[in-house]
Amino acid sequence: MSTAMVNHYYCYCVDQDFGPLFIKLGSYFPYTGKVCLNGHEYLKRQLAREGIDFEALDNGLLSCADPMRAQRICDDLTPAKIEALVRKWLSRLPHPFTPEDRRAGYLYETSMLQAEFSLTQVFDRPVQGRVFFEQTIRDNLDLGRPDRVQLVFQRRVTQRTPGRFRTRVITDGVIPTLYIDYKHTRIKQYYKEGRALRTETTINDTKDFALGKRLKNLPILRKVGFQANRRLQDVQRISHDCWLGEDVFRGIHQPVEVGGQRAAALRFGDSRVLALLSCLVLFRLLPRGFTNRDIRNHIAQIFGKSLNPAQISYDLRRLRLHGLVERMPKTHRYRVTDLGFRSALFLSRSYSRLLRPGLASLVPSHQPPALTPLRQVFDKVDVAIQQAWEAQQIAA
Repeated sequence: MSTAMVNHYYCYCVDQDFGPLFIKLGSYFPYTGKVCLNGHEYLKRQLAREGIDFEALDNGLLSCADPMRAQRICDDLTPAKIEALVRKWLSRLPHPFTPEDRRAGYLYETSMLQAEFSLTQVFDRPVQGRVFFEQTIRDNLDLGRPDRVQLVFQRRVTQRTPGRFRTRVITDGVIPTLYIDYKHTRIKQYYKEGRALRTETTINDTKDFALGKRLKNLPILRKVGFQANRRLQDVQRISHDCWLGEDVFRGIHQPVEVGGQRAAALRFGDSRVLALLSCLVLFRLLPRGFTNRDIRNHIAQIFGKSLNPAQISYDLRRLRLHGLVERMPKTHRYRVTDLGFRSALFLSRSYSRLLRPGLASLVPSHQPPALTPLRQVFDKVDVAIQQAWEAQQIAA
C-alpha cells in the first residue's frame, strides 16, 4: 500500500435550475477552482419547469413543443445567472478560504477556461443525414488549410499566426468525426446518435479572438462560437445534394397532389415519359414556349405513333403538377422550368448513355456484343459467387 496527497477535491452537485454540475477545488494555495456546467441541462430544467414537452438527445434536444421559447431560454442564460450559481454553491460547500481570508480580500473571480458552443440539426430521415455527413467529409478534407480556416473563424491567418491548422477525420467504431483546429480552438462535427448533425466549437483560450477571460465577455464569445458553426457549414460544399436529390427523384416518379389536383407518376424508363423528357430538353430554349401541338408533333416522331390532343393535355398536366413545366399567363403556351430542364437532361441521358448500354453489356449471353470492362468485372463476380456456393455445398 502507498499513500498520496490529494491534489483536488471534486464536488458533484445537482442544481434545481442548472441540473448536474461539478466544482473542482485545489487543495493547495491559491486554491484554484473550476466549475463545469452544461447549458443544455439548464435548458431542459427550464422547459420541464414551464411544462413544455421535449425529447432529449443525450445532452441536446431531439424535439421540442415550443422551439421559439427554448431558444429564448438559451439566450437568457446570462453571465449574471452563471455568477449567481457559482456564488450559491461556494457558499454551501466547504470553502478553502476562512472568513478572515475573505474579509482580507481573498475572493474568487469567475473567468472562462473553456467554452463550447454547439449547433444540433435533426434530420427527419436519419439515414439521409448520415449519407450527407459522410459526403461532406469526403468533399471537405482541406478545411484545415489556413486560407479556409480564416473563412470559418473570420480571422486573418498569416505565416506568423501560431498553432497548427489541420483537418482530422477520426473514426470511433463506425461513427466518423471531423475536427478542424485553429490555435487553441477546435470545431468538432459528427453525426450524433444516428439522428442529428452536431457541430461544436470549443474555445480553450479567449485570446485567440482578442477577448478577455472574464465572464462578462461570454455574450461576445458566444457570438463568435455560433458564427463559427454557421460559417463552417457555409464553407462546406458537397458535390451532390443527398436528400434533396432523392426528393426530386421520388417526386417525379411518384404520384403527386397539388392544390387538390392529382397527377400520375412519370415512371423512369417508360417510353412515353422518355419522349416527354426529350421534348423538354428540346423546347427549353424557345423564347415563346411551346404548345400542345408542338409537343404532339415531336412525340409522334420519337414515340412512333401519334397521340391525340387530349392525351397530350393529360401529359402536360402531369408535367405541370410535377413542376417540370409552367403555363405562361393568359396563354395556352408552356415553358420549361429550371427543374424541368435539369431533370429531363439528367434522366434522359442517364437512361440512354448509362442504363441501356450498361444493362446490355451485363445481360447473360454466350456471345455478348462486346467484352466491355463492365462485363468483365461482373463475369468475375459471377464466377466468384459460383465458386463460393460450390465450396459451401462440398463442406456440407
